[in-house]
Amino acid sequence: MQKIILCAGVILMANTSFSQRTMEKLIDKLSNKDVPLASVTEVSVNPSYIRLDAREREEYEVSHLPDAKYIGYTNFDIDQFTSLFPDKEATYLVYCSLGIRSGKIGERLIELGYSDVKNMSGGIFKWMEEDLPVVDADDRETKRVHAYNKFWGLLLTKGEKVYSLESEEKDER
Repeated sequence: MQKIILCAGVILMANTSFSQRTMEKLIDKLSNKDVPLASVTEVSVNPSYIRLDAREREEYEVSHLPDAKYIGYTNFDIDQFTSLFPDKEATYLVYCSLGIRSGKIGERLIELGYSDVKNMSGGIFKWMEEDLPVVDADDRETKRVHAYNKFWGLLLTKGEKVYSLESEEKDER
């Protein structure tokens, strides 16, 4: 994992514009190849996908995709998930900030027998870059998005970046 983070850092440092192309390269390097990717465009026009947010609660409450259900990452509970989402044939779309954490959760869902799981390429960062709507904890449209930390936040060029004290502390470690 440290090699992956180092690779991500090299990619970020080598490109000072942090363009969409940089984001796409980073996602390609870091995404889980066992979970099919769905583009932001595909997700935005397909209301049948069950949208699952695999970020932390604080990130979800700042903003999330409309109709997304919080499932978390660190505290992802398999038993709770299977009781809330028993249909293993439905199409589940998992996303996070960029697609790294959601790829890991997607892999777990596939291992549990869910047959149609997709990972949204570029996550909520790419969603924001495409000027698509996000909503806050009260389901009101917002321009705010949790940028995880200042390192990863470099890839988010639209919207209002929100950081937490905890993520700032992680940066210092």
